[in-house]
Amino acid sequence: MFAKALSLAGGIAGAVGLSQFPEFSQQYAQRLGGAVDELARVVEDFDADASDVGLNRDEALSQLSRGGSLARARAATMAATIARHQKLSADLAALEGAGPFTRAYFATRMTDSGIAERAWQAYKPAVPTTFEGVTFAGVGYLTGLLLVGAALSVLRRLFRRRRPVTT
Repeated sequence: MFAKALSLAGGIAGAVGLSQFPEFSQQYAQRLGGAVDELARVVEDFDADASDVGLNRDEALSQLSRGGSLARARAATMAATIARHQKLSADLAALEGAGPFTRAYFATRMTDSGIAERAWQAYKPAVPTTFEGVTFAGVGYLTGLLLVGAALSVLRRLFRRRRPVTT
């Protein structure tokens, strides 16, 4: 009886948790789009400054890195900004226009901790009423049910009393 109740609780926890994915992933994608837009502006400004003095991006970074300590630090920061822009742009391209099931497939593209943290802070859990939310809830329920059931099964086997063999 206890095992069934615990399994049911695990299923419900999984349903509630996973049913939130469609909305959270949409908010993540929106914040990702905003981050990419802002980073694009910074990179474009840097490229324009480089172009104004007759340099391309790589030449400008190289020349900047040979300057004083502030210039070297700024070159490293700008290189990191450009790399982040490229990574987040690729992530956005994969997620843009994707529905919740495709976003679940591309969940590995939602790895920027800063964006995820800000999306989570603004996120308000809700009861899923869309087809996607209900589907994710069902998958979460089954996953939670199976995980708790499997864990209980392992525990039962570990702590099962062994009966002495009588001949």
